[in-house]
Amino acid sequence: MPLATAVAILAVLVVLGQLGGVPALAGMVTLLAAAAFWPRDAALSVDVLAKVPVPTDQAPDVDRTGWRAVVDAIPTAALALDGAGCVVHHNRLITELFPEILVGQPMSQFTRNPDLIGAIDLAFASDDRVEVELTERVPVERRVCATVSRVVQTAVPSSPYLLVTFRDLTEQDRLAQMRADFIANASHELRTPLASLRGFVETLQGPAREDPDARERFLWLMAGQAERMTRLIDDLLSLSRVEMRVHLPPRGIVELNETAAYVCQLVEPLTDVTKVEITLERHDAPARIRGDREEIVQVIQNLLQNAIKYGREDGKVQVRVERDPSKGSLPAKVWVSVTDDGPGIAPEHLPRLTERFYRVNVASSREKGGTGLGLAIVKHILNRHRAELKIASKLGVGSTFGVSFDELGADS
Repeated sequence: MPLATAVAILAVLVVLGQLGGVPALAGMVTLLAAAAFWPRDAALSVDVLAKVPVPTDQAPDVDRTGWRAVVDAIPTAALALDGAGCVVHHNRLITELFPEILVGQPMSQFTRNPDLIGAIDLAFASDDRVEVELTERVPVERRVCATVSRVVQTAVPSSPYLLVTFRDLTEQDRLAQMRADFIANASHELRTPLASLRGFVETLQGPAREDPDARERFLWLMAGQAERMTRLIDDLLSLSRVEMRVHLPPRGIVELNETAAYVCQLVEPLTDVTKVEITLERHDAPARIRGDREEIVQVIQNLLQNAIKYGREDGKVQVRVERDPSKGSLPAKVWVSVTDDGPGIAPEHLPRLTERFYRVNVASSREKGGTGLGLAIVKHILNRHRAELKIASKLGVGSTFGVSFDELGADS
C-alpha cells in the first residue's frame, strides 16, 4: 500500500477515533479492508468514505449547523420547535421575552399565553403561516406579534418543525402615541395664542375702536401672544433639526470651560431683569469633548435659562465644569452642571421633565415664556453626543441639572 494512501487512511482513522463508539470501530475495519485490496497506485475512494457509518449522536449536530446559524441571525426573538412542540434551538433575543426558556422544553413550560399555544397548535395542523398578537401587562405593558411558520423537513430526527418569531410592537406603539400627542399638544399650544389674537382684533374693531387706552393695552397683549407663538415655532424647528441629525455623530471639538463662559455672557440681559446672580466655576484643566459647539451652547443655555426663570427671585445660579477620572477601560467624563436655589421639583415630575410640552406648572411656565420643549431639545442633543443628563432636586432647596460627556484624549 503506498505511503500516501496509508497516511490518508490514518487521518480518517484519527477522525473516526475522536467520534468514538462502535460505529466508528466498524468504520475503521471497513477502511482497513478496502486498503488491503485497493490498487497500489490508486487514490482513496470517495465512495468508500461515503459508506463509513457516522455515529448517530453526531449526525444531528452536523446537519443542524446551518439552520441553527439562520435562527441565531434573525434580528428579532426566534425559536425552533420539533415535531413534539419542544424547543430545539433559540437565539439570544428570546430570553428578553422568556427568561426561563430551556432547550428540550415544550412551549407550555415557559408560557401560559393561550393565544400563542393556540397559534402553534394551528400551525401543526396547517401549512399556512399563523400570526397572533400577544399583549402582556406584567411586569410592564408590552405588545408582541408572533409568527409561526412551517419549516421544510429533513431526515434528521431532531430537525426543526416550526419556526416561531416575535416582533416587539411596544416601541412602535409608543412612537405612534408620541406623534399623536405631539400634534395634539402643538396644535393646542398654537391655538391658544391664535384665539387670543383673534379676540383682541375683534375687540379693537368693535367696542375699543375709539378707546386709545384700551387699544394700547390690547396691542401690548397681542404683541405678547405673537412673541409666544414665535418662541414655540422656533423651538419646534430647533427640535426638528436636532432630530434629523441625531444619527450623525458630531465631528467638532468643544472646550467646555470656554463654552460655559460664553453662555453665561449670553444670558446676562436676562439676569439683569430677574436679579439672579450667576457664578461660573471652571475646571483647572481643559475639558475637551467631541461635539457640535452650536448644540452644546444650546444645551447649556436652555439649562441656564430654566434655572433663571424657575429658580428663586434674587437667587443664585452656579455653573460648574468638572471632571471624573477614567475607570478601567471607560473614558474619563467631563461635566457641566447648573444648580439653582429655587423651590425645587417634586420627585414624581423628574422622570417626565424631558417629554415634549411637559410642564410642572403649566400656568407659571406660560407666564414666564416657557414652551415645554427646552428639555426635550436638550435630551435629543445629548442623544446625538452619546451624553447623559442627570437631574437632582429637593423641594425647598433647589435643583441641579448635570450633563456628562466622554472626555476627548489629548492625542485626539
